Amino acid sequence: MLPIVNIGGASNSSPNSYFLRRILDVNQMDLQSNFDQMVTLCTLQPQRVYKTSYYRKKTKNHWARDDPAFVVIQVFLLFVTSICFSIAFQVTLLGFLMVLLHAIVINYILFGMLIATVNRAVCGKLTVHHTHSVKQSVEWLYAFDIHCNAFFPMFMVLYVLQFFLLPVVLGKSFTALLLANVLYATGFSWYCYITHLGYRALPFLTNSEVFLYPIVVILLCFVLSLIGYPFGIVINFSRFFATLYN
Repeated sequence: MLPIVNIGGASNSSPNSYFLRRILDVNQMDLQSNFDQMVTLCTLQPQRVYKTSYYRKKTKNHWARDDPAFVVIQVFLLFVTSICFSIAFQVTLLGFLMVLLHAIVINYILFGMLIATVNRAVCGKLTVHHTHSVKQSVEWLYAFDIHCNAFFPMFMVLYVLQFFLLPVVLGKSFTALLLANVLYATGFSWYCYITHLGYRALPFLTNSEVFLYPIVVILLCFVLSLIGYPFGIVINFSRFFATLYN
């Protein structure tokens, strides 16, 4: 993928090259381990996923995954759910391709690259520098790993659970609006929480709580959407994003 920045800020091409080689060979991917990590991310102890990053740092001197299986699995799952949503909304072939573009390229990859870059820049302000130790910085690929981890629970809520609730959340009632916006508030808040855990796992960062701040904005938007309903201001996020399929 992109160059990894490790301790000292130097570029390290070896994990990158290994990552790219393995992405073309399913036999070299540890699918079972990555499935287990996905399950763990949806439990009450998602921070356990980042223990593997700590062990990887101790053994391989980098925090990021060098196994692309997590990304490959997520892309496959997004492909499957895109088919399901396309069938549900009866879109054309061109519409299906647009759904794939939004789900995989924009929502997952491009958004992930953007948020990884921004969060890594934020981490530059949170890094603790000790006089008698080597300067450390966040690897870009580790920041993207955190996005991948955080995206999966959000995927389960906004792609899988929402799909089965489409007949309800696309309604025009207050119940539909409430359920739909609860899903989106939960999904995005969960994303922020898993992101926070990923950066909290790095021993050279301080005040990683800043990655929880967006949750305040999310909850505010949720509350405002409920307050606005009696005044005719209907903001149903499920109906809003359903326009992507029209």
